[in-house]
Amino acid sequence: MGIPIGTTLTYGVTTAGGNREDLEDTIWDLFADETYCLSNFDKVEANGTYHEWMTDKLVAAAANRQFEGDDAVSVSIVSPTRVGAYQQITRKAFQVSRTQEKVAKAGRRRESARQVTKQMRELKNDMEYAIVTNQASTAGGTSLARSTAGMESWITTNEKKSTTTAAATTLGFSSGTVTAPTDGTTTAALTIGALNIALQGSWSSGGQASQILVGPTQKLVIDNFSSIATRFVDIDRNSQATITGAANVYVSSFGRHTVRMHRHVRASVVMCIDPDMWAISFIDRPFMEKLARTGDGDKYQIISEWGLVSRNEAANGKVVACA
Repeated sequence: MGIPIGTTLTYGVTTAGGNREDLEDTIWDLFADETYCLSNFDKVEANGTYHEWMTDKLVAAAANRQFEGDDAVSVSIVSPTRVGAYQQITRKAFQVSRTQEKVAKAGRRRESARQVTKQMRELKNDMEYAIVTNQASTAGGTSLARSTAGMESWITTNEKKSTTTAAATTLGFSSGTVTAPTDGTTTAALTIGALNIALQGSWSSGGQASQILVGPTQKLVIDNFSSIATRFVDIDRNSQATITGAANVYVSSFGRHTVRMHRHVRASVVMCIDPDMWAISFIDRPFMEKLARTGDGDKYQIISEWGLVSRNEAANGKVVACA
């Protein structure tokens, strides 16, 4: 049957008017942030915009047998290698009007307090992005801001190409800066063999690449490696079976490695890292400060000055040009 004429409704021409909105007092945040490296690497203090450290390694083992009663002959001493990273300034600034702080709001009492939390997470997310990607380091100037090199750019010794025809080239540290690797146009699927070669390089150099950082594309490839295709899960007779379709630990001849899916690692790269061989240097750790008021509102900035320290890049490995 139809609606009687003159009925007051919540919609249409004869609306009641003045109905209050039905708005939940919660903001359902979806924060796709990822800060494994920033959260887990060692933290060190920096006192200049160019932070330096030294690396060294053993000479290759060789036959060492001497004549009885012979005089000792000194070997040539190899000096440590001096390397460094520029400190990068990362900032998030925002402004909240006086009126916005005064009016009634859903999901938060003070807009500035919410933005401090959100912008801090965004700042750390930006820092993590710079840490894991192929960012080059630059000294900066009046037209270019300083930047610190990312892990992918640092790792040069143990680089394995997914195919012999891949044209990816890593130049690494030279004359105070780190050059970003150059991507080629040829790619191939990640294989167990390629991953093991990168892990072998880390082990042979003296590293312990306990973490394998990958994006979702290469994580799915690792999940389907044939060597882990058969998976057994113990269950009792009253329970339903669990289908295991992912590999979070990869065991190779060179150790036990956690396969960690990372939102910012590039889709064509797999990085095998020794976390002890990385650190974050800080002139200023992330902090919030209120800026001078220039209008009818309050200004804030969250800022950090920092750099990525590659204590010895040869302790790590990577597979590049993965399809």
